[in-house]
Amino acid sequence: MDLATLWYLTIGTLLVAAAMTLWERQAHARRSRELGIWTAAYVVFALGCLLAMSRTLLPGVSGPALTNVVMLLGYLLVLHGVLLLDGRSLRPALAAGFLVAIGAAWFTAGAGWANLLWNHASAFPIAVLSALTALALFRSPMAQGLRSRLLAVVVFACHGLTYAVRSFVVPVIVSAHGDSVLPIVAKLTMYEAVLFTMTMPMALIALVREEDRARLLKNVRTDFLTGLNNRQGFFELGPECLRRDGEKASHALLAFDLDHFKAINDTHGHDVGDQVLKLFAGIARDAAGHKAVCARLGGEEFALLLPGASVDEARKIAEAITWRFTEAAARSDGLAMAATVSVGLVETIADRVDLSELLAAADRALYKAKLLGRNRIELAEPVRIAAAA
Repeated sequence: MDLATLWYLTIGTLLVAAAMTLWERQAHARRSRELGIWTAAYVVFALGCLLAMSRTLLPGVSGPALTNVVMLLGYLLVLHGVLLLDGRSLRPALAAGFLVAIGAAWFTAGAGWANLLWNHASAFPIAVLSALTALALFRSPMAQGLRSRLLAVVVFACHGLTYAVRSFVVPVIVSAHGDSVLPIVAKLTMYEAVLFTMTMPMALIALVREEDRARLLKNVRTDFLTGLNNRQGFFELGPECLRRDGEKASHALLAFDLDHFKAINDTHGHDVGDQVLKLFAGIARDAAGHKAVCARLGGEEFALLLPGASVDEARKIAEAITWRFTEAAARSDGLAMAATVSVGLVETIADRVDLSELLAAADRALYKAKLLGRNRIELAEPVRIAAAA
């Protein structure tokens, strides 16, 4: 495949990527700005390719200089879109100054240095911007936990490495073997460019799609009123959390039921009842810590899974929650009402934990707490589950 064909193939790939990203933009309103910027970047890249093919038609170094500046503008737009994923951005003045400096460097060097700049030096800024994009994706809080993050990082890191080789290694090879290697380098660069223009849009779109899927999955698992996990979230995330702490011999589960909640709704109205639920959810979340799985199972029933916690640690957390909830609800500047909660506590000593069995045991202890007068913590017998064969 000759060089001109590779240029046309790259342009076609970029235009397809622009159309594909623009189409994807309609389905992801939250990321429409980023997708729009990437679409513009692909169009700019395609324009840069056209300029590169006709650069010799322009006087002096204006052709390669303009081509280099336009290409770098495309890389800056891609980096800007990646930064926007986390609410950051490139400063327009800084980006404009960078492009002006690159253009000035070309015209200052003049025609005598044009081949050196085109074949080697111009690759260095591309390598730097690609590396910065890979680093931004690697450190992106938005992309943490997404499978496509690694693909996107590898795509930009490999592209940056390719241009670093062209900038630093190829000159050494040329000095040893002469300019005859330059056409080979140009073809290899174009082959890599075709691969890059195919994989880059797919990787960035995959990030946006996966983020959207994770957000929808979180919504499905989340209780709308309290922001805690719902029953589905509890039974999906709970086992994952226990597996992460599988080396711990002990786990604890707390089951909560707000006392006389129907009377609160009947007396004060459902708006106040919702405030009571949100108040308890906030206190439980804060007291449990980030490792716990806290859920509203339905109505006024809540559950708190404490991986790696002993029965004494779980009891202290339950006591803190019940005391803080009663004290907060009674404040005159808040709900100004008497509100208490009953708690069932169960500990498991097991190599393999059945969350349904744990919750059933905690519910039995909770039922006992309500029978004995409410506003108390009752401990169930430890659940012992045999290890899987």
